Amino acid sequence: MGLIVELRRRNVFRVAGLYLVGAWLIVQVSSTVLPMFDAPAWLPRSIVILLAIGFVPMLVFSWVFELTPDGIKRDADVPPGRSIAAETAQRMNRMIIAVLALALFYFGFDRFVLAPRREAEGIARAVATPTHDVKADASLKSIAVLPFDNLSEDKSNAYFATGMQDEILTRLAGIHDLKVISRTSTEQYASHPPNLRTVAGELGVAAVLEGSVQKAENKVRNNLQLIDARSDTHLWAQNYDRDLKDVFAVQSDVAAQVADALKAKLLPAESARIGKVPTKNPQAYDLFLKAEYFLNQIDSTSAKDPAGMELQAADLYERAIAADPDFALAYARLSFLKSYGYWRLSFNRRASTLEAATMAAARAIELQPDLPEAHLAMGYVHYWGHRDYEAALSEFAIAQASLPNDKNVIAAIAFVHRRQGKLDEAVAGLQQAAALDPRDTRQPRDIADTLGYMRRYADALISNERALAIAPDNVEALVNRSAVLQMSGDTAAAKRALDAIPSDDDPQGSVTFARANLALRTRQPDDALAALAHAPDWISDNENNGRAPSALLRARALALKGDAAPAREAFLDAQRLIEGSIRENGEQAVARINLADIHAGLGDKDAALKSARRATELIPISRDALDGSYYLAELARIEAQVGDAESALGHLRELLTAPAGYVVSAASLGADPAWDPLRKDPRFATLIADARAAEARLVR
Repeated sequence: MGLIVELRRRNVFRVAGLYLVGAWLIVQVSSTVLPMFDAPAWLPRSIVILLAIGFVPMLVFSWVFELTPDGIKRDADVPPGRSIAAETAQRMNRMIIAVLALALFYFGFDRFVLAPRREAEGIARAVATPTHDVKADASLKSIAVLPFDNLSEDKSNAYFATGMQDEILTRLAGIHDLKVISRTSTEQYASHPPNLRTVAGELGVAAVLEGSVQKAENKVRNNLQLIDARSDTHLWAQNYDRDLKDVFAVQSDVAAQVADALKAKLLPAESARIGKVPTKNPQAYDLFLKAEYFLNQIDSTSAKDPAGMELQAADLYERAIAADPDFALAYARLSFLKSYGYWRLSFNRRASTLEAATMAAARAIELQPDLPEAHLAMGYVHYWGHRDYEAALSEFAIAQASLPNDKNVIAAIAFVHRRQGKLDEAVAGLQQAAALDPRDTRQPRDIADTLGYMRRYADALISNERALAIAPDNVEALVNRSAVLQMSGDTAAAKRALDAIPSDDDPQGSVTFARANLALRTRQPDDALAALAHAPDWISDNENNGRAPSALLRARALALKGDAAPAREAFLDAQRLIEGSIRENGEQAVARINLADIHAGLGDKDAALKSARRATELIPISRDALDGSYYLAELARIEAQVGDAESALGHLRELLTAPAGYVVSAASLGADPAWDPLRKDPRFATLIADARAAEARLVR
């Protein structure tokens, strides 16, 4: 105790406090000011090191020496009657208060003035700099296959030109020594662009393959040329006049010639795969290419009728298989289509759809065990159909061995990692996919989604802005921007993002859902009702990869307004739709959670809890880190509404330590009226404060 008293008398504690607060202030100010003068990176680090080194000597100095009216003297040489340590202590107290006030002022100034400016500047730099520096990768062993001109008199043969481009791309993607840009990036350019060097720079390649296709009955003419875009010189050119049945020989020869011209090493197994003929039936192949054309349009932002396109593509694949029952690639693509429909198009989420996908993939593997597309299709059956991630990764690995440069395979692996909760690995994989598809908005959007789940909202916004830099009017990216801003707490900017979308641009009702949902979360029920005024019965639910009855959102808006009778009618309308969907498509987690919401709105607490718990049993967070977090958050919301605060708070604590940043954040908990029943609970306030602090630590 004597030592503590002596430390206090000699003001050692006060010196330590004053030094630490002052050092913090110096570090913060220097980190802001020095970059303005382009100071070298070592200077801020040196300041921190010097301040750290100086701490102990300062404490020793305060112990050994004392400030007296006669100057600084050794403490041992100062008589007790001459000591002014007490007066010094008072002065130091005032100094500490003053420095603390300056620190608080700077903290507020940085938080509300400087930080937004830095974020805006960071976004601007990020938008100007792609995720992957594509220009740096422009080695000779890199190629983009631009869209082929359709020179056929029948312009409906455009599908055939696109198919030829795709097939050559696929063969080139199987060569490990080549970097091959995905079709979704190359399709944005003209067949023979005048600014070839610029195009190549944007795609990050040295070589470009241009061509034209002319089809007349069973005759096909191809004119192809390989160009070194850096010097605008021809590396290889060839004209082919073939019967339709010989078109595969053309594709194989082109791939081999391109590899040779680019000096890419072609392994024996790769050479064998390039030369394989998927079918000897010209009619089957023609039907297959037509099916591929429709499949590629389903996920397009311009697709107004994905259900119709899916049906057309399925019919064409099946006709191709009927023409050639041994057409393994057609089986593989049919399986992918069915799995896609089961996963993304909720109207098709039936057991029979998944069974058809499984049988088609199995048949493709049976016919051609080494076909990478067959294993890719079976991987999607495991992933999309059963959420069996280890089995999916095993199949994807087989596909990747034969298609090392296929963006779709790389992205598929990343998506599985997301579902497993391995989000850092997912981001790395998606960045690799983005390097092979630099002009597609999906990769930066997917990266943004992943970062959003990690609650890295500033980074998510930057990645999403890259998508908008590619396509400023991209609906999905604008909706994503709104979601990120909303979860980070900037609801005004979130609304502006949605307002920027034209009213008639609403794929599957996803924009309507986003507008209504934001209005509900910001206590604007009239805005929600206005958004839903002309909505169809079912709209795309952006939060759970499914669909929701518009009547349910309308019911929640009316309940928020206090219009009990019309709210009840809307809840009952939604219930009839949901129960009909269950009868038609079987039990699904999304249907169960919607029913829970309805039961809660109708005052049936037991039924609401039972249905919500069933949803989490169907898709627990341990089975799906993303969708599982959504259903657990919805269970917590239902528990809060029916008065089970203890369970709701427990589930929220779990979610705040999980990758659930799109369903639960500090801002959403603080603003969403759904959590009003917990508002007066001090534990809820503590939970929000802890969440806000945790999110602040993630800001980079």
